[in-house]
Amino acid sequence: MSDLAHYRNIGIFAHVDAGKTTTTERILKLTGKIHKSGEVHDGESTTDFMEQEAERGITIQSAATTCFWKDHRMNIIDTPGHVDFTVEVYRSLKVLDGGVGVFCGSGGVEPQSETNWRYANESEVARIIFVNKLDRMGADFYRVTKQVKDVLAANPLIMTLPIGIEENFVGVVDVLEKKAYIWDDTGLPENYEITDVPADMVDDVEAYHELLIETALEQDDELLMAYMEGEMPTIAQIKHCIREGTRKIDFFPTYCGSAFKNKGVQNVLDAVVDYLPSPTEVDPQPLTDPDTGEATGEFAIVDVKEPLRALAFKIMDDRFGALTFVRIYSGTLNKGDTILNSATGKTERIGRMVEMHANDRTEIATAQAGDIIAIVGMKNVQTGHTLCDPKHECTLEPMIFPEPVISIAVSPKDKGSTEKMGIAIGKMVAEDPSFQVETDEDSGETILKGMGELHLDIKVDILKRTYGVELEVGQPQVAYRETITSEVEDSYTHKKQSGGSGQFGKIDYRIRPGEANSGFTFKSVVVGGNVPKEFFPAIEKGFKSMMEQGVLAGYPVLDVEVELYDGGFHAVDSSAVAFEIAAKGAFRQSIPKASPQLIEPIMKVDVFTPDDHVGDVIGDLNRRRGMIKDQEAGATGVRVKADVPLSEMFGYIGQLRTMTSGRGQFSMEFSHYSQCPQNVAEAVMEEARVRKAAK
Repeated sequence: MSDLAHYRNIGIFAHVDAGKTTTTERILKLTGKIHKSGEVHDGESTTDFMEQEAERGITIQSAATTCFWKDHRMNIIDTPGHVDFTVEVYRSLKVLDGGVGVFCGSGGVEPQSETNWRYANESEVARIIFVNKLDRMGADFYRVTKQVKDVLAANPLIMTLPIGIEENFVGVVDVLEKKAYIWDDTGLPENYEITDVPADMVDDVEAYHELLIETALEQDDELLMAYMEGEMPTIAQIKHCIREGTRKIDFFPTYCGSAFKNKGVQNVLDAVVDYLPSPTEVDPQPLTDPDTGEATGEFAIVDVKEPLRALAFKIMDDRFGALTFVRIYSGTLNKGDTILNSATGKTERIGRMVEMHANDRTEIATAQAGDIIAIVGMKNVQTGHTLCDPKHECTLEPMIFPEPVISIAVSPKDKGSTEKMGIAIGKMVAEDPSFQVETDEDSGETILKGMGELHLDIKVDILKRTYGVELEVGQPQVAYRETITSEVEDSYTHKKQSGGSGQFGKIDYRIRPGEANSGFTFKSVVVGGNVPKEFFPAIEKGFKSMMEQGVLAGYPVLDVEVELYDGGFHAVDSSAVAFEIAAKGAFRQSIPKASPQLIEPIMKVDVFTPDDHVGDVIGDLNRRRGMIKDQEAGATGVRVKADVPLSEMFGYIGQLRTMTSGRGQFSMEFSHYSQCPQNVAEAVMEEARVRKAAK
């Protein structure tokens, strides 16, 4: 059993192309895990082992690996930067104790870094910042740290300063110890020397050193008072304060360097050991009631002596079978143990357990609190399930995933592949909770739903290459919804009389627009016994079941409030079924009277464009019915933020590249639903009518 104080469970996350995977490669090289670093641009990096990742030079799924630095064990997860795969970042943050946020020295705080930072804030994960790519044209460490303050509203605690800029970047100065680390031209990480601070930087280093000490000592009143009276704290005391502040997310120790050129990565590794929390130092995970989802007030204390509590956070299918990635919060897990999956109520026996190094593995016989491992061949486990000791059943706080906003219809090119496609899609849905599948009952088509065009594009590619299923792919479809805009007071009676007992249920109700994002709410204000209480659930169920299909184009209905205020019942003929049928009839009768309306998903779009193409980009977004929210000039171009309907964004990347001579980039994520203009609504309704007629 190892000492938990020497564990660090960390994730590396950032905007696409800020250099996360390269940073991970360098860490693995430095810690002796690999002998030759693979380059992302050659498609050879260790953690990007999917074919699709190597080809596109992007990370698609989070990869886990274990390495050692200064007697500390690090479990590292390299996460994707692309907005379509944020679910990977979200679920990784859930099981990590600390993180390294990588920012590009020239690109700065980019759209996806904002999303990931927000996720990390919600998960309350302590982080250090690494400003990477300082050898690039236009790189500016000081501008990026200012953006961290302004855009992310975070407090960077500057620990190293760059020596030289762009192609003259040679090393970093450690602000705390006032030493310079200078690397030679061989490009090897170990070839550096420690020297005095360059003469032209002495004043800057002194100023940052003072600021560092003052910020750190705010964590300890006694040390701060002593410092005010002229007594200098020791390096160990300052480090202790920095560790406290980092753990409480009061500030983020900030480092700089170039992972590609092997400069400054050691300092980041030292910081992980010195400042990021061990599993025992983070707030323990709350336990929840499996029925209600409410917190029970108990916690999974990180301790090997406690009962087993672990969370399955990722399922991956590879050539050896299904792998379930598990973070163990408390207790120990041994090969051959029987564990309980509290979500399904079934027990399973642990066969093989492995420690992952990207897609290689080492078999282990036992694992303990604080470990991140993979279990081979578990049957009915899904992402977010809790695995626990059968004698101590518990449920860890579950994960919540965003709803997909885009869908495509697919069918196999040859009929023989239908079953093969079904099995493959089943495995893929288990791996990625933001990817959903359903069958259109009328047309028999398989509908794939995802977070964006790239997301679905990659899924189709995986089906083709990994599983050998050739698909016919339809046009992308938007997830429209319906809602109502006015209040209706109405009454509905359901009665049926045919030999034997009849059915009777009368309800008087009001249907009105609900709060945004409230979905469906039902309340009863019936006074007296006109509708007995025991029928309320049936009435609610009847209304709720009808929300799946609206009256305009058959899309699900959102944000409706139903209030039951009166009704009538029959002593013999009234039943739960009769009232449920009455509620369904009431919905069909009243929704058309409540001014129903089609609403469409609006995306938060963030476009980066060189200065000379800003006008074209804004004009194009306006043509796409976009609302421009903000423009922000940077060193290398302008960021334009806008809200744009999803239906207008298909194929946007090609258009943007054409407009900006290949230099533009964009990212988008779902923001909210908003009313469709009349002409768009009519076109969507017409399409729905044609589909219905064709069936």
